[in-house]
This record gives sequence, structure tokens and C-alpha cells, in this order.
Amino acid sequence: MGADDVDQLLGRAPRLDPGIPWHSDSREPVVMAGLLGLSQPWSVWPEVVAAADPGTVLGQVEAAGLKGRGGAGFPVALKWRSALDHKGPRVVVANGDEGDPGSFVDRLLMEEDPHRVLEGLALACFAVGAGKGVVFVRSEYPRAVARMREAVREAEVAGHLGEGVHGSGFTLEVGVAEGAGSYVSGEETALLNGLEGLRGAVRARPPYPTEAGLAGRPTVVNNVETLAALPWIIRHGGAAYARMGVAGESGTIVVCLSERFARPGAYEVETGTMVRRVVEDLGGGLRTGSELRSLQLGGPLGGFLSPEDLDVALTDSALAGHGAALGHAGIVAFDQSVSGGQVLGNLWEFADSESCGQCSPCRVGSRRGRVLAALPGTQETRASRTQVLDTMAVGSLCAFGRRVPAAVRSLARVYRLDGWTG
Repeated sequence: MGADDVDQLLGRAPRLDPGIPWHSDSREPVVMAGLLGLSQPWSVWPEVVAAADPGTVLGQVEAAGLKGRGGAGFPVALKWRSALDHKGPRVVVANGDEGDPGSFVDRLLMEEDPHRVLEGLALACFAVGAGKGVVFVRSEYPRAVARMREAVREAEVAGHLGEGVHGSGFTLEVGVAEGAGSYVSGEETALLNGLEGLRGAVRARPPYPTEAGLAGRPTVVNNVETLAALPWIIRHGGAAYARMGVAGESGTIVVCLSERFARPGAYEVETGTMVRRVVEDLGGGLRTGSELRSLQLGGPLGGFLSPEDLDVALTDSALAGHGAALGHAGIVAFDQSVSGGQVLGNLWEFADSESCGQCSPCRVGSRRGRVLAALPGTQETRASRTQVLDTMAVGSLCAFGRRVPAAVRSLARVYRLDGWTG
């Protein structure tokens, strides 16, 4: 940390967000096509809306096998069809509440290629017959908020948004909303609560948002990276996208490498790429003087890999065998200067601080786990730890509480921590 960084933290100088290096290592750039100057935004939209055939958009996305890149990995076409099963008016929300420490792809896309995000949102709205779209941006991204609002105004002037888009019978209104700073607000039902002016806490399901979401309307929530892939898929066809990656988990994903790597940044790779390829070849390994001790993959609730686990593919199915998950695909590296106990304590502190408190298993369990992490590993403590993990995994209302136990157990495996693997 330099003197400039200290001045920014103490408020003596304006806060400057660091730039994000990006690179595509896939056969063809998809979400990075615009960043690399290979395609122009809004090049697909006029043709699509003029054709007046939303079923073609849905069909191409289905053929692509596109899955949500926000962490859950749910098939996009299946979510869209669910919304179409319910009478409108419908809404599509672009989820830009990127809260995973170590992930910054959404920020990159919203700040540097906002029109591609908007074009993807417009295509999703058209496919499900939604006359309203919303871009939900986390409050910690003020520049992304400004860039998205500016892009909406520019798109309206250009005729891409508004009444009777490009002379068609389709009308689309898009707004930009700012989050309230909660990590759990990235969960789709908590996000909808935030949009309605409520506390960012998860909702019980059913009903699912595609049945009754924003203001009771059928609502599709898609991640920013997911939407940014749509213009390429519609231009080149779903089959071309499906040929990249691996069967069942096709396409590309943007992996974000943290500051301890020699070459940190955002890297678009095909699903199925080996973790070793990303860490050593693209990221250049760790910075000089640092020795890799573990990797946290997929956010704070994703999971941990040891240096011996690098020959595993970047797919949910392969990572699950190591107790990890692909999630939002951020990779945070820990070196020898940080102990397993410190990482464990930080994980429980994060869970305790960010639990929305809506359900007892997560609210009480995260607080109890934080206390138990500081106690000696006696037989009684081990039994209590197992009980907390089991209760959170089974009883939590959303994926936040349900994923904490898996993250803790994978961390304990990598660091050989006693009393947490049961």
C-alpha cells in the first residue's frame, strides 16, 4: 500500500477505483467481444425487434445451454419459460449487485461496456414479453451506477428503448436502481425486496419470482454477465455457443483473479478450463515472495482448493468433488502469511455480519459458528460445530446459509483444521 492509498482511505484525497485488466482466452470472446472491439453494441437488437419473433430469441438461448453466471447456475431458458407460464405484465431485472469479494466482472461490464448489458437486458425483455427492465447496481459501484444511467439515456435517444422501439409494436422502459449495501441483496428475492423499498432479506419460496416477483408481477432476474452473453448468442447462434465449454456446462465464464496473483484481472475462459491453466498460465502464479497455500473459488461461500487440487476443471460438477463451487468464478489466493485459523475466523465473521437474519438457522448459526471457531477443539466443541453446520445446511432459507457449511468444511480440509470436517 502506497502513500496515495493511505490518503484515499483517510479522506485526504479523492477515492479512485483501480482499473481492471481483462483478457479473453476462449476460442471466441463472448461477453468481452465489445471490450476487445470485436463487435458494436445494439447491432443485434434492431433486427430482432423488427422480426417480431421473441420465440427465436428464447430458442437460441435454449440451444446455447446458457446458465446463469450469478452463482446459482440455473438454465436461463428454463427461467424465461417459467415467467411465460404466468400472465403479465412481466419484468426483467439485471442483477448487478456483485457482492462476492474477489469478483469484479459485473463492475467491469457495467463501467466499460454498459450498452452491451442493456442490449442483453432488452433481448431478455423481448423474449419474455416484458415492457419494463431494471438494472440493479450495488451501492459500492457509484461509477457503474452513473455509466448505466448515462447509457440508458443514450439508448433512449438512439431509439433502442422507449415507445414503439425502432418502429415496432414493442415498448420497453428501463430504469437503474442502486442497492443498499447488503451482500444478501444479490439473492434474487432479497434484491426484489430492495427494489420495493423493503429490507434486503430473502423471501420464502414458493412463490418464485417468475410467478410473483417485483410488485407481484412475474419477474426474471438475470445476472449482468449472463445478459452480456446474449447479443453474441443471438448473432452467432446458440449452437456456436454450445460448442464452447463442456457438455452440460457450455460456453464461457469470466474468472476474476485477486491482487496476490502476478497478473490479476478478469479472464474470459471456456467452462471446463483447468484451474491450473487459469492460476499459473493466465495469472502467472502468485507475486514474487508469495507461496500459494489455498484458493477460495466462487466467493466466500464457494469453497477452497489446495495447491494439489489445481488439476480440476472449472465446472460445478468437477468442483463439487472437492467441496467447492464455481459460483461467480472469483478466485482469491491466500499465501503462507495467512493461517487457516485466520481464514476460518474471517469466513465466520463474514457470515455473521452479512446474514440477513430472516431465518433462525442462519442468523443464530452464523453467530454460534463464529464463537465456536475461537474455542479449543474439545469433544464437546466438535459436536457443537457439527450440529451448527448440519442445521445451517438443512434449515437455512436461502443459499447463503446453506452454503456456509460446505465452505467451512472445504476450508478445514485444505488447512487440516481439527473439528470442522464432521
